[in-house]
Amino acid sequence: MNAGVWTAQPFTYTHLGPEGTYTIIVTAKDFSTGETASQSTSYALTSAVSGGKLTVLPTENPLVALAAIPGCPVGSSVRAYFYDVAVKSPFFTEFQPCNGSLSSSFYLGGMYPNTRYEIGYEVKTAGTTLSGSSTATFKSGALPSQYVFPVGTVIQPATSQADTAEDVVLYSNLNVDAGLWFPPAATDLAGNVIWYYPNDDTSLLLTRPLAGGYFFILDKGTAWSNGTTQTLQVIRKVDLAGNTQAETNIGLLQQQLLAMGATDLQSCGNVPIPAPVGSACLLSFSHDSILLPNGDWVMIATIEKIFPPGTQQSPTGLNVDILGDAIIVLDRSLNPVWYWDAFEHDNGGTQLNINRTAVLRESCVIGQAGCPPLFLVDTPGVNSYANDWMHSNSLYYNAANGSILLSVRHQDWVISIDFGNGLGTSNVLWRMGLDGDFTFNNITNNPYPWFSHQHNASIAPSGDYILFDNGNTRVDQFGGDSRGVALDVDLSAMTVTPVLLQDLGYYSEAVGSAQFLPNGNYHFEASYAGPADSYTYSEEYFPLAALVTGTQVFNLQTSNPSYRSFRMPDLYTAPTN
Repeated sequence: MNAGVWTAQPFTYTHLGPEGTYTIIVTAKDFSTGETASQSTSYALTSAVSGGKLTVLPTENPLVALAAIPGCPVGSSVRAYFYDVAVKSPFFTEFQPCNGSLSSSFYLGGMYPNTRYEIGYEVKTAGTTLSGSSTATFKSGALPSQYVFPVGTVIQPATSQADTAEDVVLYSNLNVDAGLWFPPAATDLAGNVIWYYPNDDTSLLLTRPLAGGYFFILDKGTAWSNGTTQTLQVIRKVDLAGNTQAETNIGLLQQQLLAMGATDLQSCGNVPIPAPVGSACLLSFSHDSILLPNGDWVMIATIEKIFPPGTQQSPTGLNVDILGDAIIVLDRSLNPVWYWDAFEHDNGGTQLNINRTAVLRESCVIGQAGCPPLFLVDTPGVNSYANDWMHSNSLYYNAANGSILLSVRHQDWVISIDFGNGLGTSNVLWRMGLDGDFTFNNITNNPYPWFSHQHNASIAPSGDYILFDNGNTRVDQFGGDSRGVALDVDLSAMTVTPVLLQDLGYYSEAVGSAQFLPNGNYHFEASYAGPADSYTYSEEYFPLAALVTGTQVFNLQTSNPSYRSFRMPDLYTAPTN
């Protein structure tokens, strides 16, 4: 903390580890002097197993149960399963190592409301899996009345070509109507709710499901060095029951990053007013976070920076406020180990160009929906609006070369950044999109083949690049709908050839997702679409050989906008792209 008085913020932690004595250590640091002070306390965690048998208990989430399993031999592994007694199609948790005489615990998520379930467990030893010695039953509870859950309507029932093994749809629901509170939720393919994230923040964003029944959440919270704002100041890893497993905040990261030399990522409280040209600060988390194979966290954050009059063709004669993006990488202890600052790569050439404005000249004012909290805009000598130069919205880690793909919406580009697993140059390796580094092989003679204002760029196991093409720039010129896109990218010839350019039947001005499914189909989400631009469509397409279109084999409409949706076989198996 900076010098002064800091009122401790509450932090609730829930631990599923085996019974034993644990120690909690709390450390406070004065960043102005480097002084630290720590206190610790111990607590005893007792087993929830009763009578030496599998024991199932309710949690605060009525659709999630806690299964406590008796000890099993060290060297073996254990998992839990559950199924609706009327259907008998089980969901399995992941295996975890046995703890000898100590118990193992699992959260069981993916249950229909008011439904009776059979619960069991399996122990695997040297490749042989055996059922546990006891089972239990559990009845889930009712959906809570304080939340609103979207109504699902099947537009296209799943055909025989649909990937019905991926029968869970996870939604990052958005709250756009005052008084209606839509939490992130999962449904079956008929739109019936089987899970939700309980919370008290209508502005939070579920960015990604993680393996094992965890999720990344961008949330409100107190970060002392950013003044009074709480918007998107906290990133959390949460479990199925809604418990926080780990978190950090913008205020702490500002101090740590400044110590690493990242002056653009400092606290906004450090910037004098009037804000001089060249001053900058880190505002909030933004749009996406992913987990690297080594357990590191990667996230997008927004920077506000002041440029001279006339930058980006500003006509006002005042200093120009420009929003750009940072990528921050945290180790498993949530300490920053690498960062990328777009403003350090804005001199043109093969990098970004600070004078290449947002393609559709987007800007932000204080309090505007879809914009970050602003601190320097409309202060003495500064424009009353901030140029929303980048508005990056998705991350993808390319394990083949250790680079990071960043979808830069307002530039109509997907860029590759030389992360090099923390050892790269941080330079932009290439820029894909109109006026970028690639030639589009327009085999369909499309009047506007390139994507624009895209979301959720990734690489499929086939090597094709896939994304959701919102199409704002194209639609402004030619009309039409958003598209699902898959591209064959030749990095030697620097050419792009379409594998799929699928008209999705809806125009989604903002948000959207793209996912390659295990059976070779594609899942796309178009949202802010349909009647009154207030619906979400989770569509699946079967690609047609030798064509760049497919056949729709599933379409589920839900009655609320969603930032993203994910198709999953259960809530424990994370998508690979």
